[in-house]
Amino acid sequence: MIDLEKLAAVPSPIPLRSAEVERGIADSIAYLGSDAAQRSLELDPYWPKWHSPWWHMLLLHELGEARQIPARASAAMASRVDRLLHLFPIHPSDAPGADLQRDSACHCALGTIYPVLAACGIDVERALPWVSPWFVRYQMADGGLNCDNTAYLQTGECPSSMVGTVAPLEAMLLGGAGPSEQRTFVARAGSFMLARALIHGSQTVHNAEERGAAEAWRALTFPRFYFYDVLRGLAVLVRWAEATEQRLPVAAVATVVNALVERWPDGVVRVERQAHAGKTTILPTADHSPSPRALASTFPLLDATSRLGEPSEALTRQWSEARAGLLRLAHAGRLVAESRTLGC
Repeated sequence: MIDLEKLAAVPSPIPLRSAEVERGIADSIAYLGSDAAQRSLELDPYWPKWHSPWWHMLLLHELGEARQIPARASAAMASRVDRLLHLFPIHPSDAPGADLQRDSACHCALGTIYPVLAACGIDVERALPWVSPWFVRYQMADGGLNCDNTAYLQTGECPSSMVGTVAPLEAMLLGGAGPSEQRTFVARAGSFMLARALIHGSQTVHNAEERGAAEAWRALTFPRFYFYDVLRGLAVLVRWAEATEQRLPVAAVATVVNALVERWPDGVVRVERQAHAGKTTILPTADHSPSPRALASTFPLLDATSRLGEPSEALTRQWSEARAGLLRLAHAGRLVAESRTLGC
């Protein structure tokens, strides 16, 4: 159960922003307005990690600063994403001759860039009309998705992933009611998140690796990019319940909510994990020759917002919004004891 009085007693502090973060924001805005950023986008919209337009834009959006992204950068990003394959290759015959790392997006990539472009003022449904149907098309039987192409070749189990599902659900919740197939997607993806209770990795053989990864989800990370943690999951489930007027089972969120209340009694959330650290990247080549790999680079705003133990304005704001949403659901009688979820 959730102690609603204790939840309501957690203060909602105004997040503070350091001078270093302000300088980092200015640096990223200047970079995104540069010719260097345009050249990087023309070469590849996604790679390399992390010092390229995609990741600067995502981080500015996570900080609530998408409105400062230069229009030339957001327009170029939308145009460049539209040049990617409009399908997720599962079989070799789906995209013969394609470089699947360079020529195709994945679910979490599209799910993260959709809200950024929307926040920049781009009509994503008009600019990229294939993205929302993409999410519907690649939703698995249990309501989740997986960015591993081979997951779709498995039989007898649904090897969905939290990382592959949470960003598409966030994106689809921006669309309001939408067509019936999109509403069905949202309902089923929400049920998938409920069944996982925000903390459980896949129980499948194919995606057994996620069970180990789930151990880290309780440690909150920033920036999120495409990574998952329990606060991100809680936030999207609260939005899902409010947007769809669904009931939110206490059992699906209580473990996470109670832990967050105990861990951050003053409402200030600190960075506990750097999910981006130590990752490698491909270095895209202009002639599409095989791309070498290297350790992912960084940039000032990424460094300034990801320091372990430091207060995070974005995480603090998200926790405040999630608490407020939970209390609204409770007041409306939609934070309930029973649970109904979809199976595979």
